[in-house]
Amino acid sequence: MRAMPIPSDHPLLLRIVDDLGAQGWSQQNIFLPDSLTLELAVECRRRYAQGELTPAGVGRGPGSEVREGIRNDRIQWVEAGESSACDRYLGLMESLREALNRNLFLGVDDFECHFALYPPGGFYLKHLDRFRDDDRRVVSVALYLNQAWLPEDGGQLRMYLEGPREYDVQPTGGCLVAFLSGEVPHEVLPAARERLSLTGWFRRRGAEPF
Repeated sequence: MRAMPIPSDHPLLLRIVDDLGAQGWSQQNIFLPDSLTLELAVECRRRYAQGELTPAGVGRGPGSEVREGIRNDRIQWVEAGESSACDRYLGLMESLREALNRNLFLGVDDFECHFALYPPGGFYLKHLDRFRDDDRRVVSVALYLNQAWLPEDGGQLRMYLEGPREYDVQPTGGCLVAFLSGEVPHEVLPAARERLSLTGWFRRRGAEPF
């Protein structure tokens, strides 16, 4: 078990829990301190420079395929023990996992995440994070790692909410967005500059390994 940097009943985590319970999504503009946000951004760029981020696919498992007309980001999955910055973030997500289970009874068993880098012009068309044939993804989480991001830089996360209405999130460094994976369609609007994030999912235990 990873060391938890903050307790699962921390007010910041409980705000996310309350938002998810009330409206199905949450935006926390200052989730990480600037220092850790910068360390994670440096780690993402280091991996990209070393060729470790690869074109993201659409779909899951053996059926996944690269389709740049749908999405054109480059990703690398994050594992524990790879870097201090990543381990601290994973520890925060473990605290949030406990808070979700304790307060919303979601039964999420694990958390998976990857770095994502969108090149200038990068986008991801409207989609749901939960696969049609696999309902293990319960809560999606996006943490943004971009310094001094301006509205004209684009790259907003556009969520399609009940109403219906659209809601755009600026991918500003340190901001975290969480939403119910099977209920909130969303897209990444074209970015005018490189756009960095850590994107992840809290998942229920599945009957078969992914």
